[in-house]
Amino acid sequence: MLYAVANMKRPAVRPLEVIVVADNPETIDSLRGYLSGAGVSSKGGRELCDPDLVAAATSALVIFPDELVQSEVVSCIWALRSARPELAIVVVTGAPQRFQSALEPDGDSRLPIVLPKPAFGWAILDTIRAHARSEQA
Repeated sequence: MLYAVANMKRPAVRPLEVIVVADNPETIDSLRGYLSGAGVSSKGGRELCDPDLVAAATSALVIFPDELVQSEVVSCIWALRSARPELAIVVVTGAPQRFQSALEPDGDSRLPIVLPKPAFGWAILDTIRAHARSEQA
């Protein structure tokens, strides 16, 4: 019986591709360095809804919105929730109330995941991996 279980094929796991958006280049570099060390591919930038940045293969978008323009953050989150409901949107903020309108349910798409600042790389990665597992289930 153990032999049969050991030889069962596991479902293919799509590799994680994470986009990190922040105004501070050190924030981007720090998280990308952590993700790289954990074997996760990532890109980073300061433009929130850059279509070249959020490609179809992207698993998660991590936004540090506190220094970004609030209306642009809200618009981008709503657009991505509509266009890419499977995309994990992780918002790392010290002021979630500023982005409340983008964090409310709409019935059609998943809610963004809000992590309070400061959030460590491992907490962000664990959140992304949990979301990826739920998508594959």
